Amino acid sequence: MKKIVLIMVLFVTTITTAQTKTFEKEVRKISKRIDLITKTQKDSLKMKVIEIDKKLERGEITKSTADTLKKEIASYHAKQIEEKVGEQERLLQLLVQDKTNGKIVSATESDLSKDEVNTFTIGSKVFRFTVDEDETKEKKRTTKKRKRSYNNRSTSQFVFAMGVNNVLQNNKLSTLSDSQYKLWQSHFYELGFTWKTRFSKEPSQLYFKYGVSFLWNNLRLDNNQYHVKNRDMTEIQTFSENLKESRLRHVQVNFPIHIEWDLSKNRTYKNGSVYDNTNRSIRLGVGGFVGFKLGTRQYLEFNDANGVETRQVEYDNFNMNTVNYGLSAYLGYRSTSFYVKYDLNPLFKDTETRNISLGIRLDLN
Repeated sequence: MKKIVLIMVLFVTTITTAQTKTFEKEVRKISKRIDLITKTQKDSLKMKVIEIDKKLERGEITKSTADTLKKEIASYHAKQIEEKVGEQERLLQLLVQDKTNGKIVSATESDLSKDEVNTFTIGSKVFRFTVDEDETKEKKRTTKKRKRSYNNRSTSQFVFAMGVNNVLQNNKLSTLSDSQYKLWQSHFYELGFTWKTRFSKEPSQLYFKYGVSFLWNNLRLDNNQYHVKNRDMTEIQTFSENLKESRLRHVQVNFPIHIEWDLSKNRTYKNGSVYDNTNRSIRLGVGGFVGFKLGTRQYLEFNDANGVETRQVEYDNFNMNTVNYGLSAYLGYRSTSFYVKYDLNPLFKDTETRNISLGIRLDLN
């Protein structure tokens, strides 16, 4: 029973509201809505054409692509005008029918304000009419996204490095000339990802860089020598046969941390927005790393007493320190840098032998 009474009240309210409407006022509302729809769509089309022309000037798209995009957006907005204006025309037809049937009265009204055009009433409640809400939301999302791209504080890079390995004794660079390892045949390879974040909220040239990488270190002994594990000591001894290959390889995971000065000039758009333009100039990074070894093995190749070519792989840690830490730095231009890395803790336990690496490093955005 309550539902029936509620429906009757709503019906009477609607009829009463319809009777208080005037024909001239409703026609003006529909007319102004049509004008507003047309103006909004044309303004949106104009803004999009300007944005396409800017991309064409910056060389981001070709003239052929620009012409195609302009045709597509012109067709889209023409269809939007046709559909939205068509809805208002149908309302106008219903209004004329109500006028003919005597359901709406005529009266002289003052000109409608813009606010009246965007409102309608049901009973005593007033609702606002939005001509192009979807495009307004899309514009806000685009503006917000663009603003975020200008102020993106963090970027990521793929890192690849390679070069030569060797060791120092007692932290003395002079001992490199007396090393038992081959300099140009002892290689290292590094592969990983890094992230760098500005220290300040606004675009600058100072960054905190951090990441994770995997490192393959190779040390090749000279003069027919190889590594021998003797309890808690690892010794270098002469092999009984003529060695073609004597290589000690250890794999480790590193967590590098650097402070980077990137002298790339920040880019400024016509609207005044500024964003970081990284890896476009000289870069200097200073810091260090900490990591741990994942595995160690020794490769030996030789011909035995019968002249048979033999390959031998020995799996052992060879008394290497599991945890590893040290200093590293790089200096370069754009994505390419000269890279140096030095271990602060000894390579083998109870020794003063420390690994040093020199090479080329690529930081690719």
